Amino acid sequence: MARSRDPRAWPAELGGRARQVVRTAGFLGVTAAIVPPFSLHMQRTRRTGAARSAARDAWVQAWARAQLGLFGIRTVLDGSPPPPTADGAPGRLIVANHRSAADIGVLFALFGGSMVSRADLAGWPLLGPGAKAADTLFVDRNEAQSGALTLRAVQRRLAAGHTISIFAEGTTLDGDEVRPFHRGGFVSALGAKAEVVPVGLAYPAAAKAAFTEQNFRDHLTRIARGPGFVVGVAIGAPLRPEPGERATAFAERAQNEVQVLVLRARARIGP
Repeated sequence: MARSRDPRAWPAELGGRARQVVRTAGFLGVTAAIVPPFSLHMQRTRRTGAARSAARDAWVQAWARAQLGLFGIRTVLDGSPPPPTADGAPGRLIVANHRSAADIGVLFALFGGSMVSRADLAGWPLLGPGAKAADTLFVDRNEAQSGALTLRAVQRRLAAGHTISIFAEGTTLDGDEVRPFHRGGFVSALGAKAEVVPVGLAYPAAAKAAFTEQNFRDHLTRIARGPGFVVGVAIGAPLRPEPGERATAFAERAQNEVQVLVLRARARIGP
């Protein structure tokens, strides 16, 4: 078999177990190559505001795009990310449905910024320091105080012009139905006067990319052993609250918009 000239395509040409070994090594190698210089750069940079966010985004997007290529994950877009916010303007809250661990890489590759993540990620080798360097906000969903502190931090960052992605359903699910959104992130967006960018994600059924009824390690193993897949991504126009709109109504409106976008993303990749 003739081998592709692009090394990122090689794992797709191997068997399942060999793909897993190559991709795991590649994942760790790329992360180890990017995280230390990224952390050092962010410690030394004197940039502030939008300039600092842009510098961080460039590193985060480079890492995410390399990982998606390594795992054979390709995005099919409907719409495009909005341009960077002006210096001094509020940031953006990216809100998407959540189906797979691949969602994280897809959103990072498209929007940069930072994310709200489960608290135990902070202690993982390589990923933990990388997530901290990318200004990830960690939340323990079993502690109400942790959630409240995280929402206040989200609001502060949005007010400072940062981009933050959340999965407002609160968990990973299967299928194209978008479940009700938690209102917390929308409270933060309203407080910061930040716009909300809705995103719909859809995966081919054959990809078996959904993260359900498995632990995280088994989920990643299944993706690593597979031949790769496409992800349909539909990006909607930014949403702003209507006069007098409360967080609950804003969340419901965003949920409805994401549902429309999921169906558009599905149309891009087929059933």
